[in-house]
Amino acid sequence: MVIKSPKDFWAGVMFVTFGAGMGVIALKNYQMGSAVRMGPAYFPVVLGGILAVLGLILLLRAFVLKGDKVPTFHFRPLLFILVACLAFAYTLKLLGLIGATLLLVFISAYGGHEFKWKEVAILYVALIIFSVLVFVKGLTLPFQICPEIIEDFCRF
Repeated sequence: MVIKSPKDFWAGVMFVTFGAGMGVIALKNYQMGSAVRMGPAYFPVVLGGILAVLGLILLLRAFVLKGDKVPTFHFRPLLFILVACLAFAYTLKLLGLIGATLLLVFISAYGGHEFKWKEVAILYVALIIFSVLVFVKGLTLPFQICPEIIEDFCRF
């Protein structure tokens, strides 16, 4: 058998692995229950089964239809997004929502293939407005908006 679509093949392998793994872990650690009285393992097992079936369809498709090759994997974006998320998590309390989001947006954008200051700044301002309106005002989550040093200037 010849793999005609490597991209579909590896996506199928990944889906089958995650789906089967999710199902096995759920069955091992939780009670399944029934369709009428669902246990805590019911949803993960069903979702894992659906994921595994989707993966099998992709695997079969990889042998039948011609498709794209797997593109080369770039570690730089993955690394910068990971660092940006960690920076946000560790600085949210110290710098507030505005400062931590600044780090998140600019570090993650720097990991991309093109970095334009104006576009990233506009994205940052839009994300701050959205975050404050939804999370702080709408959901009333207790996020500190500004750092404690300049909190008097940031009263909304």
